[in-house]
Amino acid sequence: MNIEPFKLERYFEQYEFTAPYLLCSSDCESFSVRQIFDLEPESAARFEELWLGYTETQGSPELRAEITGLYRNIGAEQILVHAGAEEAIFNFVNAVLSPNDHVIVHFPCYQSLASVAQAAGCQVTLWPTREADGWKLDLDFLRDNLQPNTRAVIVNTPHNPTGYLMSRADQQALVEIARAHNLILFFDEVYRGMELDPADRLPAVCDVYENGVSLGVMSKTYGLAGLRIGWIATQNAEIYRALAAFKDYTTICNSAPSEFLATLALRHREQIVARNLDIIRHNLSILNPFFTRHADKFRWTPPAAGSIAFPRLTLNTPIEDFCAGLVEQQGVLLLPAKYYDFDGNHFRIGFGRKNMPQAVERLEAYLHNELPTLPL
Repeated sequence: MNIEPFKLERYFEQYEFTAPYLLCSSDCESFSVRQIFDLEPESAARFEELWLGYTETQGSPELRAEITGLYRNIGAEQILVHAGAEEAIFNFVNAVLSPNDHVIVHFPCYQSLASVAQAAGCQVTLWPTREADGWKLDLDFLRDNLQPNTRAVIVNTPHNPTGYLMSRADQQALVEIARAHNLILFFDEVYRGMELDPADRLPAVCDVYENGVSLGVMSKTYGLAGLRIGWIATQNAEIYRALAAFKDYTTICNSAPSEFLATLALRHREQIVARNLDIIRHNLSILNPFFTRHADKFRWTPPAAGSIAFPRLTLNTPIEDFCAGLVEQQGVLLLPAKYYDFDGNHFRIGFGRKNMPQAVERLEAYLHNELPTLPL
């Protein structure tokens, strides 16, 4: 497979473990192992007795049973656990799609949602969204770009990087289009559960469509990226079998300690999610007035869900130069839009971490100190 470098990961490689303030992190504040054990005081002793042999290739029965609690119509036998979301995306493309299949991908997007399909020989059409439309997906564009060989539509909602959340009516209309054309709907739902208004939460696509494939992970909503646990949920037995067979050639099975900790965390998911939403709401109470104060410099579309958004710098300064100066002068990292192959002066900002207020203070200082030297 000849696949292009993962631009976002190469960018983070330069700064992620050296910049003091990651103001573009996509995940929520994490936990220590001790904090997870504290959810069930006897769990530490059980962990010490954990058998470190091979685990079941589909994922442990206990973990899959907890994951089913996130869905309405999915059983444990319809959950396939992976090493994070990335492996699940890679395996889906290579196990389910074929060269010359046509795939339509929500854009801008996490790069692997499009790049893996391109590298596998699929014909990829990017389904563009615009700031002027509130990042809303245009269903007419989808209808106009369907081809006889269209096999799958890949959607990310809640959306990385814009914070857009598809409406229930649009999701239903999309399912109807997919059903009429016998398409697979692959929904990246890694931020599901992080809606600012719980009433806006969509049903998982695997619950409402027989050819729906839902992607979940422990890293975003739950802030447990270091566990490297993700999963696929689907009612489609053929898709499930293909993914399970292909996984024998990737990780085969998952880490027993990670599965134990993920199971424990999911038993207390409401507590974990509530804490992370509290952090997000507090941070947005700082970001919203910040962007109001600096409306002459930024265009801000408040997110509906998740822990990231995609503002735009309206100065003439290229966003890459702005971000380079910010991390050099203040140790604060933002992510320019070019790492999503997206044109313009947008950048990703993250607000799921506890130290975001301090990062914003430094961003404000950068604007105050450096603005006179920036092209206006």
